Amino acid sequence: MISDAKLFLSTLQKPVCLDEVQKIPQILEPIKMDVDKNRVNGAYLLTGSASILDMQNIGDTLAGRIIEITLYPLSSKEINRSKNNIIDQLFNNDFTNFESLSYEAMAKMVIDGGYPEYLKIENNKLKNYWFSSYISTYIERDVRDIANIRDLDSFIRLFNLLAPRSANIVRVSELASSSSLNIESVKNYLKTLEMVYQIKFLKPYSSNISKRFIKSPKLFFLDSGLLSHLMNIYSIEEFNNSSAKGSIVETYIYTELLKHLGFSERNAELFHYRTNNQKEIDFILTSSDKIIAIEVKSSKTIRKQDFRHINDFKDKEKNFHLGVVFYMGEEVLPFGDKLYALPLSFLM
Repeated sequence: MISDAKLFLSTLQKPVCLDEVQKIPQILEPIKMDVDKNRVNGAYLLTGSASILDMQNIGDTLAGRIIEITLYPLSSKEINRSKNNIIDQLFNNDFTNFESLSYEAMAKMVIDGGYPEYLKIENNKLKNYWFSSYISTYIERDVRDIANIRDLDSFIRLFNLLAPRSANIVRVSELASSSSLNIESVKNYLKTLEMVYQIKFLKPYSSNISKRFIKSPKLFFLDSGLLSHLMNIYSIEEFNNSSAKGSIVETYIYTELLKHLGFSERNAELFHYRTNNQKEIDFILTSSDKIIAIEVKSSKTIRKQDFRHINDFKDKEKNFHLGVVFYMGEEVLPFGDKLYALPLSFLM
């Protein structure tokens, strides 16, 4: 096929689906030529486990000829067969249309994440095997082929170092020092992990748009189940006793917000917020002239003090619409004008 991709494409009946296309990037130039010659929307469905637009020289090849849709692991709403969009609900101040769950039920959904096959497994030992196999067969083998990584041991070492850093600002120089790698190798490995949808960076919020690209982003794993596995957490007891509990819950909420942004009726964006005097807010949601500030707590209870940074942000932003603290209790609680504590089950 590779030796004469143009001839191969001419034999196919359109529309056609080509899977794992990132493994044969040579075919994309002939696809471009065919699309330019016979422009029919939907003639090709290209699927794969890596972003072909992030591969070297590929973006230019398909620019203006492709629509990219990212399919993340299942959202909790999908797992529970709910059609509600949490982004739209937040902007519409709709806090009623969800089922309240127990702490244990919420914790289990956080620990399990959203990979469909993993959710079918009940035994914790088998769950361990599943993610171990996922890492060895996909992250190790396929990534090595896609990115031409020769030192696989150092790549996996960095991957494991990232786990306790999810939901935190990560600096390349610190990672290089901790992993005994040079800075360029760390940058390359991080870019590769982004390309294969294992991690993502969240830009900082600033009312001055140009500053959003200057300050440090936060790193997140894209599945709380995989993150829990890397932190050796499979049971609620292990979750409760882990020092990583807070970052796992924040990672879970980030992935849920990210998934719902993709099919929200609004054109919304997600950021994190941090000032020079260490005032932080986990997430900022913006849509036209409305801004929502979101904090995350992994506890069953909530206090007025948990809204202190949101209140400070509220006083500064004229387009402030809502302030929310997600927690692992069971009730919706008002905490003043435009301020609410919402159970994690709102996302489920």
